[in-house]
Amino acid sequence: MVARHDLVTDAETRAGLLTVRRGTAFFARKLNELAYTDTDEPSLLPGWSRRHVIAHVGYNARAVARLVEWAATGIETPMYPSPEARNEEIEFGATLPPTALLNLYDHSAIHLSVEWRDLPDARWGEEVRTAQGRTVPVSETVWMRTREVWLHAVDLDNGARFADIPTGVLRRLIGDIWGAWEKRAETAGLAVRVLGAEDGLTLGDPDAPGTVVTGPLAAVARWAAGRGTEPGQPLTATRDGALLAEVPMPPRWI
Repeated sequence: MVARHDLVTDAETRAGLLTVRRGTAFFARKLNELAYTDTDEPSLLPGWSRRHVIAHVGYNARAVARLVEWAATGIETPMYPSPEARNEEIEFGATLPPTALLNLYDHSAIHLSVEWRDLPDARWGEEVRTAQGRTVPVSETVWMRTREVWLHAVDLDNGARFADIPTGVLRRLIGDIWGAWEKRAETAGLAVRVLGAEDGLTLGDPDAPGTVVTGPLAAVARWAAGRGTEPGQPLTATRDGALLAEVPMPPRWI
């Protein structure tokens, strides 16, 4: 039997699919390291147990798959009927037995991967609508899912670190977060400077009056994503050139 491969030929999209599948496998590895009773423990997300994180990531795969199906068929299939329906789905999923949660993750991840694999090359530019109401080409779903699996693997609070996330993913994640802050006019008087990540990364004007947060890529990404700091990845913050005793909390991302 001839093996089936991704139909898309665009090199950037194919590279993105490789990264998201690696993230999917990484999340699965951290998930499978948990004992069933461990799923009841808190995650890094306030108010969410590990069960909530697992349910969210599983149902997110189904939601993203609906967008890929939309692009494939031309029939509108939104990610969720409503924000309320999305939240109710997660809360319900968090009540499932651990075996069902693991099956949810595995099956939904495989389904999404197959939808990407079988999407004809000519349809990767088809426009779909995200849960936030943005109209994007369906190729954007690869990044949408990439962000979910890598970030929430850390949220399981089972040893995964931001340093485990690929450099390209972290750089783009920080860019997304900064863009969200800019849309809410929350970047005035703030700059972020990443050290030691390829050619570095600077957002905002570090020479202007205000606060400058500086650190290695993984530490800056963790801080910007609202996950705090961890030992061995120090951050520094200055205000108008003076060193601050504590790094300030970042603006709300999501």
